[in-house]
Amino acid sequence: MGGYVTMAFCRRHPDRVQAVVLADTKAAPDTLEAAANRERAAQRVLSGGDLTDTIPSLVGPTTLTDRAMVLGRVRGLVQSAPPAAVAWALRAMAIRPDSFDTLRALKIPALILVGEEDELTPLTEAKAMTEAAPDAHLEVLPNAGHLSAIETPEAFNKAVAAFLAKL
Repeated sequence: MGGYVTMAFCRRHPDRVQAVVLADTKAAPDTLEAAANRERAAQRVLSGGDLTDTIPSLVGPTTLTDRAMVLGRVRGLVQSAPPAAVAWALRAMAIRPDSFDTLRALKIPALILVGEEDELTPLTEAKAMTEAAPDAHLEVLPNAGHLSAIETPEAFNKAVAAFLAKL
């Protein structure tokens, strides 16, 4: 959700932002089908169900097979999230606006990061965002899925540090 929050901030306060990092996010709004899926998930979690079955879509295949500690951490985060907060977040994501105009209006450097194994916000989404933002750089993180900062923190931090060093 950080990317969605960042783009909303850029829309409301463009003069207060000097650079942005958008990681494993997308600028397009949800389709009707995706919004409906989020609503079903919100209802499920509010009814006492859990969303641990979504974990395979949050991480890449490399993490699923080779990073048991990371997988355990993600499972813990999913299981400990308060149901009301999860439902609110799902519903907020479902109604978020299209952010391509926001990206096109950026007058600042942008780093677009994406895990090469990210199924939720794939490389095609990251490329479209990079093309929309006037001063954007795309960085693809190998062996990482949607939670690239958790899955490959060294590569993620190295990419962010290099971006910041150029500012």
